[in-house]
Amino acid sequence: MSSRKDGRKPLNNAAARPEAAPGAPGVSANGEDGGYNAGIAVFSYIVGGIVVWSLIGWGLDYLWGTRWIVLAGALLGAVGGFYLSHMHGLTSSRKNAGERHAASGPSQDGDTNAK
Repeated sequence: MSSRKDGRKPLNNAAARPEAAPGAPGVSANGEDGGYNAGIAVFSYIVGGIVVWSLIGWGLDYLWGTRWIVLAGALLGAVGGFYLSHMHGLTSSRKNAGERHAASGPSQDGDTNAK
């Protein structure tokens, strides 16, 4: 392991960004996030959460004789799936430095005094 000129050890990118660690869902072997793989992982988390928690709600509805817990379970599963995908860093939009795809800020028209 080599050190930098100032004597400090080099940063480990996987430790600095745990959400991009290889082996995480939607992350390729070289540590970069893949667009398609990340999309499939987000889809799986959300749909899987909805299915699992809907089935749990359906079972509780059957046991308790209610009819609304299945809907609460589906909502809880969707929120939980989105939370998991966000915590794994799959829903954030990361841009490379200096790369802009769209203008940020208010539009700059030539006529600013128009009514």
